[in-house]
Amino acid sequence: MRDLLLIALYAFLGAAAAGLLGALALRLLRRRSIAVSLAVVAAVAVGAMLAGTLAVARAMFLSSHDLTVVTTVVAMAAAVSLATALLLGRQVVVICRDLARSARRFGEGGTFTAPGATAPAELRALSRELTATSELLTAARERERALETSRRELVAWISHDLRTPLAGLRAMSEALEDGVVTDPARYHRQIRTEVDRLNSMVGDLFELSRIHAGALALTTARVSMYDLVGDALAGADPLAREHGVRLVGNRVAAVPVEVDGKEMTRVLANLLVNAIRHTPADGTVAVAAELRADSVVLSVTDGCGGIPESDLPNVFDTGWRGTAARTPSPAGAGLGLAIVRGIVEAHAGRAAVHNVTGGCRFEVTLPAARS
Repeated sequence: MRDLLLIALYAFLGAAAAGLLGALALRLLRRRSIAVSLAVVAAVAVGAMLAGTLAVARAMFLSSHDLTVVTTVVAMAAAVSLATALLLGRQVVVICRDLARSARRFGEGGTFTAPGATAPAELRALSRELTATSELLTAARERERALETSRRELVAWISHDLRTPLAGLRAMSEALEDGVVTDPARYHRQIRTEVDRLNSMVGDLFELSRIHAGALALTTARVSMYDLVGDALAGADPLAREHGVRLVGNRVAAVPVEVDGKEMTRVLANLLVNAIRHTPADGTVAVAAELRADSVVLSVTDGCGGIPESDLPNVFDTGWRGTAARTPSPAGAGLGLAIVRGIVEAHAGRAAVHNVTGGCRFEVTLPAARS
């Protein structure tokens, strides 16, 4: 038993010395290729075995012949181990270089393509993550391009919409200043109307900028959908009378929701104004609210005659106005529905639209209030 313990001690001391030298070599070569590190690891493994064997052999006073045999066997094992480590290291280096080239192309704005060679599990996992990241960034670039296009179109539309009332205001102010107006009161009323229109447009732009910047702070409270719809119908009634449109809200359930009352009132007002403006005289705009599962669905149905199916996905985009039939001059800058979607999504809800007989139905789905 004592001899076995001595053999173990000598073998451990010899292997430990080789391990310490290997650790020092790995530290000095830590910035070199992984192939070098693999070669060092293989050398440490064989060196530890050789050192331990030699230490035990000298302690046991083996013959020179036996010691030569042991050394030769270990040397052959070392040669094979080093060759295998170098081969494996070269394969890993080639895969890493391919991965680096793919990542470089990815960083330059392209897409990531995983190396074709069979790679170790860790590198395959890294390739999968980079591929997933590439897909996400590609989608983000597409959204960014679409958003930039939308912004340019919005600037063009806003510039066009501002030019007309500003030109009218300037003409009317010059006419009043020159004293060539026979009915100043009518000009004053027209100026007030144009100013109100411009003020509404600026308010919509400010609201939309807050939504896009993520600065829309909500102060939620538990309210009844019946009360919200009732207030919105009362506010939209004068515009409906002016256009000869009937407002119907007899299918509104008194379901509770936790929303920001001010912002949700703006949502309802925008939907009602949009519906009234695109419904012909003697038409009907119907408002309904009901509880479906764990959601409250608010709908506004108009008599616009329907929206082309190809335009339905774009209805809530910034600046969308649709066809000429849905673009009367007082329709604004096409921001109302974009604001609706932004406010609804800020409430963890969703906005949608689909065609119905004789018109279209806008639906706002919100989480129901917790009991």
